[in-house]
Amino acid sequence: MIGTNELLIILVVVLVLFGGNKLPELARSVGKARVEFKKGIDEEEEKKEEENDRK
Repeated sequence: MIGTNELLIILVVVLVLFGGNKLPELARSVGKARVEFKKGIDEEEEKKEEENDRK
């Protein structure tokens, strides 16, 4: 798990690389990617459960 210190370092690096203007856009993109990733994982779990139910 990422601790507080590591998270702060990552945030500072992101701020330096992307600047304050691009940060909201970057956060939105990361949020959308996270939702899509979770959706994909959930779909795979449902497929596995359906396969197990058929057996």
